[in-house]
Amino acid sequence: MTVAPGPVDGFTPNVPTAAVELRLLSEANLTELLDAAVADADPADVMPAVSGPPDWTEDRRRAFRDFHRARSIATAEPAEVTYVITLDDRVIGAARLQPSADSVEMGIWIGRSHRGRGIGRLVAAELLALAQQTDATWIVASTTSDNTAAQQLLRDIGATLTTTDVAVDAVLDARRPHS
Repeated sequence: MTVAPGPVDGFTPNVPTAAVELRLLSEANLTELLDAAVADADPADVMPAVSGPPDWTEDRRRAFRDFHRARSIATAEPAEVTYVITLDDRVIGAARLQPSADSVEMGIWIGRSHRGRGIGRLVAAELLALAQQTDATWIVASTTSDNTAAQQLLRDIGATLTTTDVAVDAVLDARRPHS
């Protein structure tokens, strides 16, 4: 699904002539997602913790692939629907929706060199629209207390935030329109 650059509720992203697209994560594009993560993200930002030295070790790369296979690609009952985010056909991050009893959790990571251009806002708007097509009552998200850009994005889309020393949890009513 293509997310065309343009105003989103009065906000114009800084991605001229570029097309932002969400594509379902598959075995065919998993390596591209890993390459984008290795080139432009810290492992702690894009996957669960893996013991060992910091940075993108071979064990951490294997764990990244195994994580995505187990959660969304190579399983009869995926825990989540994961998308790769592309900009001009180049993978730059990932987005996900994880359903639970009465909610859908959304998550986004974008490579550092592509942040601050409005791409997250475009992706969040598309995830919200997809989440609203489910039976969920709530849309939820979490980030760290030091991720002020994600917190601002969550506020901008109408989320109510609850903050602790280390985490920020966001909740939106899935039954009403969001910006």
